[in-house]
Amino acid sequence: MPPSPPRRYALVGAGARAGMFVRAITGDHADVAELVAMADTNPARLAAHNRRLPKPVPVYDAADFTEMLKRERVDVVLVATVDRYHDHYVVAALEAGCDAITEKPMTVDAAGCRRILEAQRRTGRDVRVTFNYRYNPLHEAVKRVISSGEIGEVGSVHFEWLLDVRHGADYFRRWHRAKENSGGLLVHKAGHHFDLVNWWLDDSPDQVFASGRLFFYGDQGRRHGYARDYDRAHGATDADGDPFALRMADEPAMKELYLDAEDHDGYHRDRNVFAPGVTIEDDMAVLVRYTGGASMSYHLTAYAPWEGYRVMFNGSRGRLELEVVESDHVAPGAAAGVKGEPGAESTAEKGFKRLLVRPFWAPPREITVDGLARHGHGGADVRMLADLIRPDAPADPLGRTAGAVDGARALLTGLAANESLVQGQAIRVHDLLDLKDNR
Repeated sequence: MPPSPPRRYALVGAGARAGMFVRAITGDHADVAELVAMADTNPARLAAHNRRLPKPVPVYDAADFTEMLKRERVDVVLVATVDRYHDHYVVAALEAGCDAITEKPMTVDAAGCRRILEAQRRTGRDVRVTFNYRYNPLHEAVKRVISSGEIGEVGSVHFEWLLDVRHGADYFRRWHRAKENSGGLLVHKAGHHFDLVNWWLDDSPDQVFASGRLFFYGDQGRRHGYARDYDRAHGATDADGDPFALRMADEPAMKELYLDAEDHDGYHRDRNVFAPGVTIEDDMAVLVRYTGGASMSYHLTAYAPWEGYRVMFNGSRGRLELEVVESDHVAPGAAAGVKGEPGAESTAEKGFKRLLVRPFWAPPREITVDGLARHGHGGADVRMLADLIRPDAPADPLGRTAGAVDGARALLTGLAANESLVQGQAIRVHDLLDLKDNR
């Protein structure tokens, strides 16, 4: 049989993260995929992405999204907008007869999550969520150990994630600093981690309790002695020498996508991380009980001196420990800027990775993991994109591909945690949204 024609992809949301999708479709997977259009509210960002393509594609204002889908005969929509708009574009794509691949989180509230699930059920179209951490070889090895039964039934999980003052600070200078845009770090960032635990345990969250606050950034920077009196770094003399100031003019990609695009929408990518108006937390503790009976204690810190994470599984036959130090410190001057997309590339500072099984009545055994890369989240981005885009992708016995229900489970853990912060009590996940009809 003759090969199928390439599937036709359109992108909505032309920020830095969009570049990953554009490069994959027009590069490694151009034999099976074709980028046929892009949409955004900002024409300068669309033009910046088009300049990098071997052949420019038609661009549309985001207001003309549905017209773009029809006119360009789109098969699959890639959603990389501000988080609060994900559900709008995913639902519109499904109703137009397209499949959708969306950046995490799937959306930022239970109502938007419900709209996506109902639209998928109604249209029969496909939704995938880009939980790239599932494709990290280390995380795949964790899945294999737990699934093998080597540590027995998992009774509890302890998970600590540290964002250093280079990476963590960046969420407080861009649109993420407003909870209405991102859902806060318990939705935008921790959603990755909640999804990992759901996937590792093959389980769903049942009850969530959380405690957290804004401790370091925002107005708190004044009492800690870090705050300076400027709103955004560009053109501000008070930002000179500030290790938390982002200097977009010094970084070509940032300058092209954001600084040169400001005249169209007034968006400032380089806000002072200690400026007023931050409505998200930077230090959060979460306790989760799963439907299968296991529990998780989780902590996210967004102002650490080093970057990495530790996750430990206590089982009926032993314990599994993963420790990852992505950078053991932030080099002097490094906090003043980010290279490309924050968190996507490994830094020059030292780090290490160790996966250890500790069985009962036996010495610990270290597991060697091959295939790790120093870019793209340990090589996970490349592996994920191949799985999502290629029709000839190999079978996936680990079940890494995440659908809408997976996106909902991760999102609801974060939403329940946010609600617990407000109410000061444990929240039952099904009180926010009952997923039993989507199993």
